[in-house]
Amino acid sequence: MFVPFQSMAPASRIWIFQANRPLSAAESAILERRLREFTEGWAAHGSPLKTSFTVKFDQFVILAADETHESPSGCSIDSSVRVLKDLEQSLGIQFFDRNQVAFKLGDQVILVPLQDLKQKFQDGILNEETLTFNNLVGMKSELEKAWLVPAGHTWLRRYIPNELANMK
Repeated sequence: MFVPFQSMAPASRIWIFQANRPLSAAESAILERRLREFTEGWAAHGSPLKTSFTVKFDQFVILAADETHESPSGCSIDSSVRVLKDLEQSLGIQFFDRNQVAFKLGDQVILVPLQDLKQKFQDGILNEETLTFNNLVGMKSELEKAWLVPAGHTWLRRYIPNELANMK
């Protein structure tokens, strides 16, 4: 059963899927229609889940399930992955490329391949205060506090040259 994302309980479980490029308006409309259909019927062992989704920055799909209502099962979670894989095929986009790290520079989201991170920090394009997306947050309440965080406060710190990290 679909509910508006803002109505989901703060303790709702979330899954964040990062696209390899921004969605166009037409692609967003297709994605939102398909995700609405999916979340309206999303169930675990025949029991309807209280679910929602949102799209942020035209590049992140966030699915949510209120576990206080009914917990999603492994099979129901797999069904959400199948929907995103189907959308990848129909839209020609990737949601499962874990080799790209997203950063927010001004109003833009940029993706940096893992192998280029150290150079981007050395060149000063990125620094420890550059905001990055922590797509591993697991609850809706964490979206506002722990999703968009300075790179120096994450696992990315290992890519920041010591002389830059110590220049505070």
